[in-house]
Amino acid sequence: MAMNNPYAKYQNNTVNTSTPGELTLMLYNGCLKFIEQAKRAMDDNNIEEKNKSVQKAQAIISELMLTLDSTYPISANMLVLYEFANNRLIDGNIQNDSALFDEASDIIKEFRDTWKQVIQINRQKQYANV
Repeated sequence: MAMNNPYAKYQNNTVNTSTPGELTLMLYNGCLKFIEQAKRAMDDNNIEEKNKSVQKAQAIISELMLTLDSTYPISANMLVLYEFANNRLIDGNIQNDSALFDEASDIIKEFRDTWKQVIQINRQKQYANV
């Protein structure tokens, strides 16, 4: 049973108590983790594991795409970049090309790093007003 595992309890608690911004950051980090797992699996010639990891990364990108707020003009640009990253994962999976995985990873890293800065700025503003 997973909930008897202290790590699983910690993870569950972390997700349940995180802000929406922190959850988005977790999605970016998870996507990057799965892309790296896909690259390692490809290096090990483990096609099944590579495919599973790519699918998990794609599921996260799909979730990020679905949660975009289309009322902001920047969302259209973000959607294009998410689609491009997703296509790089598909092509990398088919062609067994880690350079394509790297392209997807670079895009997600940029989003993650920017998102991290936004969270930090918001926290500074929040604590400056206390």
